[in-house]
Amino acid sequence: WALDQLSLDVADGRAFAILGPSGCGKTTLLKIVSGLLRPTSGQVRLDGQAVNRLAPRERRVAQVFQFPVVYETMTVEENLAFPMRNERVPSDEIRRRVATIAELLDLGPLLTRRAGRLRPDEQQTVSLGRGLARPDVAALLLDEPLTVVDPARRFELRQKLRRVHRATRTTLVYVTHDQTEALTFADEVAVMDGGRVLQVASPRELFERPSHTFVGHFIGSPGMNLLPCRLDGREVVVDEHRIPVAAGDEASSAVGDTLELGIRPEFLELVSQPVPGSAPVRVQSVLELGDHRVVRVGLGRHQLGVRVPDRTPIPTGSGWLRFPPERMLLYRDGRLVR
Repeated sequence: WALDQLSLDVADGRAFAILGPSGCGKTTLLKIVSGLLRPTSGQVRLDGQAVNRLAPRERRVAQVFQFPVVYETMTVEENLAFPMRNERVPSDEIRRRVATIAELLDLGPLLTRRAGRLRPDEQQTVSLGRGLARPDVAALLLDEPLTVVDPARRFELRQKLRRVHRATRTTLVYVTHDQTEALTFADEVAVMDGGRVLQVASPRELFERPSHTFVGHFIGSPGMNLLPCRLDGREVVVDEHRIPVAAGDEASSAVGDTLELGIRPEFLELVSQPVPGSAPVRVQSVLELGDHRVVRVGLGRHQLGVRVPDRTPIPTGSGWLRFPPERMLLYRDGRLVR
């Protein structure tokens, strides 16, 4: 199956992202929503109405694809107006909506230019505008829309899209493999892998409390550290190193099980002297990244990444790694132990 059984709700007027690696089923899911594919079973509902039997043009959704789709011989203004003219929207309403969308997307200076003469990022902006200009659109579906856009312009186009969303409150569903795009764009993010939705949450919750080890590893740079361990009372044991953990009563059933300890590199503290809740480590490498450094350390047989602010002293050779108990998460079979 390209998609496993899943249930997904997108609230009206929200900016919603579907995030995952290539081949995980993101585009397939988007095509099912738009009507370009029919699901083997289950239902797609828009405003509570089942739309499985409706053709794409009858679903009141617009889709922006990975590569710009524009009518190259038409002007930008004609491109924006084209879907409304097909729906026989009154001319005054067409002019008003084209002017509004052109202002929001900064397309005013380009309205009289032929679309075939635009840069790829400008063409993709026109594609976005054409989907947003229609007054009857229930949702705008965006499939990796910034792939062809120069990296220097992606931030600008993403900001324009956020500005349009705030102004129009159109429901946006944004598919991407880029965590930065998803986390900075969306109010809510669904993380997918292998045709399954693993977690749907706010960007902050995905970062601070991933419900699956894949989510923890996929989100973050570097991703979450994951260490095999076992729970012994209020401590976890990693290669015979005992580390206090703030495990609640819900974790008592996991005592003695083979677990994984998850903790973000940002939450670890590398110090030169032992402190409560710390374990001895070997400093292996330091990667300079401008305003911070990523230090690789060895704990027993395992390696961890530690994110250290710039100019913070780093022990040489060996040191101690403090694990804040309130930041440590325990996973069994890849799932968070609640």
